[in-house]
Amino acid sequence: MATAQQVKALLKSYSDGDSEHFVSVALQIAANAARSGKGKLAQDLRELVDTIKNRQASGKVSGSVSIARPSGELASLLAASFPKTRLSEMVLDSSTREPLEKMIREYHHHDKLQSHGYSARRKLLLVGPPGCGKTMTASALAGEFKLPLFSVQLHGLLTKFMGEAAAKLYSIFDSMNQTRGVYLFDEFDAIGANRGAGNDVGEIRRVLNSFLQFLEQDDSDSIVLAATNFVGMLDDALFRRFDDVIEYHTPSDDQVKELIRNRLKSFLPKRIAWQKIFAASQGLSHAEISRACDDAAKECILEGSNQIHSTIFISFLTGRQRDGQSDRRSQATE
Repeated sequence: MATAQQVKALLKSYSDGDSEHFVSVALQIAANAARSGKGKLAQDLRELVDTIKNRQASGKVSGSVSIARPSGELASLLAASFPKTRLSEMVLDSSTREPLEKMIREYHHHDKLQSHGYSARRKLLLVGPPGCGKTMTASALAGEFKLPLFSVQLHGLLTKFMGEAAAKLYSIFDSMNQTRGVYLFDEFDAIGANRGAGNDVGEIRRVLNSFLQFLEQDDSDSIVLAATNFVGMLDDALFRRFDDVIEYHTPSDDQVKELIRNRLKSFLPKRIAWQKIFAASQGLSHAEISRACDDAAKECILEGSNQIHSTIFISFLTGRQRDGQSDRRSQATE
C-alpha cells in the first residue's frame, strides 16, 4: 500500500496542480500494491491513471490535476503558471494593500458569507503605471489561494473574423466555471476601451459588450483580474462590473528603502546615502528599481566586492531614469 511519503507527495502534487507528478506517484502506489500481492487494486489504480491521462488529452478533466496545460482552443488563449508568491513579499502602500487583504480575507471565508446571502470579492480592476505591481498581484493572489494563474493571451483572443473573438471569450469564462483559478486580463485597455471613442472598431466594441455580459453573469469560484496602465481609456460601464478598483502608484521614499533593502540585503553597506538614492529613484517604478538593484548586485559579484557603493548604485538608478525618459518620448511620437 501507499507509504506516508507517497500520500504526502500525492496531496502536494494535487495542491500544486502538478499533473505529471500526481500521475507518477499514483503509478508508484500501484506498483507497491502489485508487489504486495494486491493485483486487483494495482490494476484498478493503473486504469484510473489511464483514464486521467486520456481525459487530460481531451481537455475534459476539471480541478487541479488537469490545469497544468490548457488544451484544445484554450491552449492558445490561456498561459498557465503556478506562482508561490505571497502578498507579504510585495512592497505596496496601504491604499493598495488594504483592499487586497480584504479581498483575501473574504475569499478565504466565502462559505460563511454565502450562508448569509453575500458574495466574496473576486472581480478586481487593477490600474496604475507599468511596473508597479499589477501583474505581480495576480501571482500573489494565486499563491495566497494555492490556485493556478491563467494569463489571457490577447493575441489569441483578438482576431479579424467577426464574432470569433466573442466566442473565444465565452470559452475563457466557461473555463472559469470548469477550472478554479486566477484569470488575468493584462493590458485590458486593448478590449476595454471606451465604446464612444473616435477610433472605435466594431469588432472590439462587440468583444467589450460580450465581456461586460459574461463578467456580470459569471458566478464561478474563480478570481477575475483586469489590469491596465491607461485607466482613462476604459469604458465607464466596466467600473461597476468589478467588485473593487485598486490603484497602484510609483513607490514612496519609504517603499524605495524597503524595496532596496529586500533586494540587496546582503550587499548593502552600513552607511548609505539614502537622500541621494531617493532623488535618483524619483518617478521610477518598482520594476525599474528592482532591475537597478539586480544590475548593482551583479556588478558587485563580478568585481569581487561584498558591498555596493552608493555612487555606483545611484548611477544604475539614473540609467533607469534615462531609459524611462527615452521610452516615454518614443511612445509620445508613435
